[in-house]
Amino acid sequence: MKKLISLMLALALPLSITACNSTSIPASTTAAAVEETTEAAAETEEASKDEETTEAATTAEETTKAETTKAEETTKAETSKAEETTAAETTKAEETTTAETTKAEETTTEAKTTAKEATVTESDSTENKVINFDEIRSEKTVTIPEWDPSSKAMQSLVEFVSASVDENSKSYIPVKDRIAVFDMDGTLTCETFFTYYDTCMFISYCLEDHPEKVSDDLKQAALELKPGYTAGEALARKFAKAYAGMTVKELYDYAVEFGQKKTPSFNNMRYLDGFYLPMVEVVKYLYDNDYTIYVVSGTERTTTRAIVANSPISEYVSPSHVIGTEFEVKVKGNEEVPSNMDFKYKNGDELVLTGGFIQKNLNANKTIWIEREIGQYPVLAFGNSGSDTSMMNYALDERNPYPAQAYMVVADDDVREWGTQKWDEKSADYEKQGYIPISMKNDFVNIYPEGITRADVQYHEPEVNAAVTETAETSAETTAETQKAA
Repeated sequence: MKKLISLMLALALPLSITACNSTSIPASTTAAAVEETTEAAAETEEASKDEETTEAATTAEETTKAETTKAEETTKAETSKAEETTAAETTKAEETTTAETTKAEETTTEAKTTAKEATVTESDSTENKVINFDEIRSEKTVTIPEWDPSSKAMQSLVEFVSASVDENSKSYIPVKDRIAVFDMDGTLTCETFFTYYDTCMFISYCLEDHPEKVSDDLKQAALELKPGYTAGEALARKFAKAYAGMTVKELYDYAVEFGQKKTPSFNNMRYLDGFYLPMVEVVKYLYDNDYTIYVVSGTERTTTRAIVANSPISEYVSPSHVIGTEFEVKVKGNEEVPSNMDFKYKNGDELVLTGGFIQKNLNANKTIWIEREIGQYPVLAFGNSGSDTSMMNYALDERNPYPAQAYMVVADDDVREWGTQKWDEKSADYEKQGYIPISMKNDFVNIYPEGITRADVQYHEPEVNAAVTETAETSAETTAETQKAA
C-alpha cells in the first residue's frame, strides 16, 4: 500500500510544479524535493517491478496450475476413456464368453439328452425281446400289403422281424438262423372242402381222369368223400395206393395238370389260385428280410412241391425247402425188393411210387421232420389247426436259443370264404397256448385275387361216369358182405 501512495505522489509532483511557476521556491528546497521525488520514483519503479514480477510469477503459477489441471483432466479423461474401453471390451469379452459357455452348455445338454435317449432306447431294447412298434411307426410306417394296418397280428410280426434284423437289438437273429415254417393247407391256401387240393385231386384221379388205373375200392373211397371227412393217415394210405406205378415226375406233372381245373366252391378259381394274398405277402416280407422259408405240409411232398412251384410264393421257397407226407419210392423194376440197399441206381433209371406209405406229416411228425431235415429250431411258425400245434410248440420251446413266435390262422370269414370257426372261441384258445391268432375276416384286406368270389353252393357232387359209379357201388357191396362174413 505504501508503494502505491508513493507512486501517486510522484506522479502528482510535476503537475504541482507546473501550476506554481510564478511562485519563488528556495533552491535547497527544490533540490531536496527532486531528490525525494527521484527516490520515490525509484521506489515506485522498484515496486512496480516487484509487482510485475509477482504478477508474472502469479500468472506463471496460474498457467502451470491451469496446465496441470488440464493435463490432469486430459489424463483423467483418457484414463476414463481407457477404463470405459477396457470395461466395454471386458463386457464384450464376458458376453462372448457367456454366449460361448451357454452354447457349449446347450450343446452339452443336447448331447446328454441324445445320449440319454439312446440309453433309454438301448435299455428298452435290452429289456424287451422285440422293438416297440409305436417307435418304428414314428420313424417309418411299416405295414405288410393286403393286411389291415390296425391288425395286431401283423404289427406283432413286424415288431419281431424288425428286432430280429437289428444288430443292436438283444433279439437280433443271425441270417443263417432266421428259419420260418409254414403249414400249407388252410394257412397258405384254401382248404375248405370242396377245395382241399390233394383230396380233390385224389377224387378227380380215381373218378374222372384215370379210373382205369385204380381199384374199385379206391373209386368207392373217392365217392364217399363228403364234407366233414377226416384227412388222416388212413385216407393218406389210399392216396399212396392210387398213385402206385407212377414215376415221381408223373405225379408232379399230374398235380400241376389238376391245378388248372376250377373248383366249384368259388367263382373263377382254379385249384392253383387258392393262395391267400395276405399270407403270400408275409412269405415275401420274410424272404426280403433274409428269412429261409420252409413249407411243412400234410400233403404228400411231391404234390406240395408242384403246388408251391406254380404259386405266387415260388420265388421264395425252393423245392428243397418243402417237407410233406411221405409215400414209398423205389427204382423202377425193384418195387418188390424189400430194401433199397439191395440194388443200385443206374443211368436212366426211373423213381416210382410203390403204393407203400411211410408217414403222414401231421402232429408230432411235423416236429420230427423239421428236426431231421432242417436240424434246428425255427423262430417263426404259421399254422391253422390242431395238427400244427406240435410245430408251433417246437418253435416256442424254451430251449430255442432265439426269441420265437407262432401264428394261427382262424377261418372266421363266411362271406369271402367258407369259414365256420368262431373268432372269440378260437382266438382265446390259441392265445392260451401262446399263439398269436390271425382273423381272416378282420386282418385280411383281400383274401383272393380280384374276380374270385365265393360260390352260392360250397359242395357239388363230382360228375362221374355211370359205369364208374356202378362198379364202385358193386365193389362196396362186395366188400361189405366179405367183412360181414368174416
